[in-house]
Amino acid sequence: MKKLVVLTGAGASADSGIQTFRDVDGLWMGHKVTDVAYKEGWLRNKQLVLDFYNKRRRELDEVEPNASHIGLAELEKHFDVTIITQNVDDLHERAGSTKVIHLHGELKKMCSSRDKELTLPYEKNIEIGDKHEDGSQLRPFIVWFGERVPLYDKACKVVRDCDLFVVIGTSLQVFPAVDLINHTKPNIPMFLLDKKKPEDVDLTEFNFIQKAAAEGILDLIRALSPHI
Repeated sequence: MKKLVVLTGAGASADSGIQTFRDVDGLWMGHKVTDVAYKEGWLRNKQLVLDFYNKRRRELDEVEPNASHIGLAELEKHFDVTIITQNVDDLHERAGSTKVIHLHGELKKMCSSRDKELTLPYEKNIEIGDKHEDGSQLRPFIVWFGERVPLYDKACKVVRDCDLFVVIGTSLQVFPAVDLINHTKPNIPMFLLDKKKPEDVDLTEFNFIQKAAAEGILDLIRALSPHI
């Protein structure tokens, strides 16, 4: 089987009802990003951060995978598929995808505030005073701005090895996602599915499908079919 790598961003989950970070009415609008998505915000007000992510996790239980998640899972019948996602939801896994790399962490996990690699399932609200076995306060397993992206090297490796590269629902403006494109082998087939044309991105190497993820997934599958 050919190796297919799919990079997904917020647009892949938007059709499930998860608001995107960059939208005008995005779910972060009620909070300063510096308060809930930076290590400094955590150190300043842990209760605010815990409340924010506790709510995000509860909301995740109310949404379902959309057609794009399901379509990508179905592609495992024809390709060796690895999904690299900027999303912290578990919709790819719930749709049936078996190899998913979460660059920015996972809402369904929590971790030691001393060592992010010490993770646990996140099954109930995290409260002040909830401790990891190492004695540190538990925190959401989220890679905040300014923190090291622990799975970046793994993501680069699978991109370097892939035969086809697909991008779905991301503006390609945020590191490290935008840099992953630079790790592909020369002249491999590349596809971009997004309802908006990304700004300041050279699309000459991409087959561009200008549709929302759930709407355009069948077009993408058809475009991939000659490469099976």
